[in-house]
Amino acid sequence: MVRKIRAKLVLQLRAEGLSGRAIAASQGMSRKSVTAVLEAADTAGLGWDAIKDRTDGEVYGLVFPGRGEHQSVFAQPDWEKVHKELARVGVTLKLLHSEYTDDCTAAGAPAMGYDRFCRTYQRHVLVTGAASRVGHKAAQTVEVDWSGPTMQLHDPATGKATRVYLFVGCLPFSRYAFVQPTLDMKQDTWLRAHVAMFDAFGGSSPRIVPDNLKTGVLKHPREGEIVLNDAYREMAAHYSAAVLPGRIRAPKDKASVENTVSHVATWIIAGLRSERFAALPELRAAITVRVAAYNAEPFQKRPGSRSRVFTAEEQPWLTPLPKVAYEISRWVYGRRVARNGHVAWERNHYSVPVAHIGTKVDLRITDRVLEAYQGTERLSSHLLLPEGAANEYRTNDADLPTGARYQPWDAARVREWGERIGPSTLVVVNRVFESVSVDEQGLDACLAVLRLSRRYSAERVEAACRIALAGPIRSPRYAHVQPILATGQDKTAELRPPREELVEHGGYVRGASYYAEGGAK
Repeated sequence: MVRKIRAKLVLQLRAEGLSGRAIAASQGMSRKSVTAVLEAADTAGLGWDAIKDRTDGEVYGLVFPGRGEHQSVFAQPDWEKVHKELARVGVTLKLLHSEYTDDCTAAGAPAMGYDRFCRTYQRHVLVTGAASRVGHKAAQTVEVDWSGPTMQLHDPATGKATRVYLFVGCLPFSRYAFVQPTLDMKQDTWLRAHVAMFDAFGGSSPRIVPDNLKTGVLKHPREGEIVLNDAYREMAAHYSAAVLPGRIRAPKDKASVENTVSHVATWIIAGLRSERFAALPELRAAITVRVAAYNAEPFQKRPGSRSRVFTAEEQPWLTPLPKVAYEISRWVYGRRVARNGHVAWERNHYSVPVAHIGTKVDLRITDRVLEAYQGTERLSSHLLLPEGAANEYRTNDADLPTGARYQPWDAARVREWGERIGPSTLVVVNRVFESVSVDEQGLDACLAVLRLSRRYSAERVEAACRIALAGPIRSPRYAHVQPILATGQDKTAELRPPREELVEHGGYVRGASYYAEGGAK
C-alpha cells in the first residue's frame, strides 16, 4: 500500500516558519515529498487557516485530489444482502461466493476470488459495525435452563410462602428470551414449559441445548452416545428438533441462556421484588410484561433490540409448529395382554388385536388417550375412561377376531337367533323391541329369553314362548317364560289355542285397509 504524505503536518510547520529543508529534516521526509506538498498547496491556493479544522485525510484529498484512490475492477456484491443471507441456516461464505461467481459470469463481469471475497466481507463488517454471524445462525438453536434464583408466592390467608421456579429459554441469534414460572421442576413441568416456549416463539428450532438435568438427560458420558429421557426425546421429535445437551461443567456451550439467566435476576426477580403475588397466573402475567420490556430494550453494542431482530430476522425462519400441540405422556412397560384380548390399566380394560394375546405391550398414556405399542409399532388407541370408572371395557371392532360369533349384538342378529328357535320366539323378540324407544334398550331383555335355549332345548323354549303369548301379557319377557320352563308347564299342561294372528317379522303395522275404511270398526 502506498504511504500517504502527511500534507497537513507539512503545511502546519510551514505556517510556523520552517523551511522545506527544515521540515524534511525534522520529520524524516524526503525533500522531494515536502516540495510536492508545498507546490500543490500553493497551486490550489490552500493556506493553513483554510485547512486547520479538517482531518488529515481531507487535507490530503484537497492537496492531491484523486491520488491514492483505488477502485476495484471486480464486480461488488451487495454486502448487506451477503450479511443477511449468512445468518440463514446452512449458508456459508463459500456458498455465497459461488452464487456471486455465477451472477458475474451471467452478467459478463469480472469476479473476485474467494480469498478477496472473504477479506472484503470482513472489512465491511468492521466498517459498518455489523455483528458477526459466525457464532450463531438464525432459528437454528434454542438454549434452555432453570434459573438459579427463585421467586415466591404468598398466601394472603395463611401467610405461607411457596417457592416458584423460573424456566428460561433463549434464541442465541437474536437473544430473544422466554421465561415461565412453575411450582416444581418435575419432568411434566419441564416438558410443558417447552411447549409454552415454542408457542410463544411461534415456531421451533432444529436444536435444543439444555443442561444435563435428569428430567432431560439420563447419561452424558465423555465417550459414547448420550442417553436421553424418553419423554424428552419424544417431545423434541414432535417439534422436529434434536436434543444436544451441553458438556458437563461447560457453561460456554449454552452461554446465551446463562447470560439471560443473569439478566432475569435483574429484570424480573429484582424488578418485581416489591410486589407480592398470591397466585401463579398473576405472577405469570407480571413476568410476561417484564420479559417483553427486556426483549424491547435496545442492545448496547449492536443496533436494534432482541424483539426487533427476532421479528425481522429470526422468526420467519423458525420451523413451523405442528398442527396438534404436543401432549405430555407417560410410559408403562411390559403389560401382558389377557386371554380376552384386553390389557388392564387403572382397573379398566382396553382392547389389543387378538394376534397379540399373551404377549407384553407398552402403554403410552396422555391426558386423554391410551395407546398400546409393541416396539415402535402402535397396536391400538383408545380414549381414556373417565376418572373413577372401574371394571369397564374399551373395545375396538378392528381388534376383535373375524367371524359372526365375535360381532356385537344388534336387533338384526337377535331376531335371526329368535327365528332359528321358532316363530313364537320371534314374536316375543319383536314385541320386546316394540315396547322400547330404541332397539338397544331391548337387547338385554331379548338375549335373556334367547339364552334359555342354552339350558333347555329349542323346542321347549319355543313351546314356553307360545304359552306366554297365549296369556294376557302382550310382550312377555324372561320373567314370564322362565317359570314356565322351570315348572315344566311346556311339557305337561294342555295348551290353549294361540291367538289367531300372523307370525310377526317386524313391528306392529296396520294395513292399508284400516285407513281406507276409516279406522277400527
